[in-house]
Order: sequence, then structure tokens, then C-alpha cells
Amino acid sequence: MSKIPSDLLSGWDVVVIDDEPDSLEVARYILDFYGANVLTATNGQEGIALVQETKPHFVISDLSMPEMDGWEFVSALKSTVQMQDTPVIALTAHAMRGDRERAIAAGFHNYLTKPLTANTFMDELLTLLLDIPQLSDHLTI
Repeated sequence: MSKIPSDLLSGWDVVVIDDEPDSLEVARYILDFYGANVLTATNGQEGIALVQETKPHFVISDLSMPEMDGWEFVSALKSTVQMQDTPVIALTAHAMRGDRERAIAAGFHNYLTKPLTANTFMDELLTLLLDIPQLSDHLTI
């Protein structure tokens, strides 16, 4: 992929939901580097509140979390008229065959696998964002 401009996500609000501090920090650091305003939550309940409050461009949500996991989060989000069009990308350390299809069937737009690394995260994320019409129209690469 070509060099990604450092202002690619300038002015974008992004919510990242994960109960693992390391994953949250890596995502926040990288998204911030590309200009995003990153808001974080450690479970789906906190994530719902952030999405209601900020109406972000997109959400990245871990699947396995306490209190409200990613599956419950996306179900709650998609059942709420004001938030149902918010693109959500699943984040999982347990990617197995069929998981992508299961995630999409549940309401996720796609998924990323952990661990997140600075070398691959933005390339992989950009590929997914370009596949979401409401976001790809606003990306200039």
C-alpha cells in the first residue's frame, strides 16, 4: 500500500473498546498519529455511552470483554436507530475460519486480529475502511 498520509483521519472521532490496556494504547497511539480523536472504553456498556455521546466515524471493538462483550455491544448498537449505521470493526485474538462471516452476520463490518502492531495496523484498517462506502468517500490517500 502507498504511504499513508499522517492526516488521513484528521477530524475523525473513533471509539476503541477493549479491556486489554496494551491493545487500547497501541490503537490510540496509532490512530492519534493519523489525526483521529480517539475515545476509549473497556467494555461494551462504556462503548455504547461513548458512541451515543460522540457519534464517531467508526468503532473498533474487542469481542471478548467483561460486563458487555463485543457481540452484545454490536447487537445493542444495531438495535438503536440513532446508532445502527455506525460502522463497527471487530477486534479479536481468536480468529478462526468462519469468524469473519459470523462477525459480519452479527453486524460488524469486518474484523482485525490481535495483536495490533504498528507495522500492520493502519494498512489493515485502511483496507477495511475503504470497503465501507460511507467512510471511503471521505478518505484521501
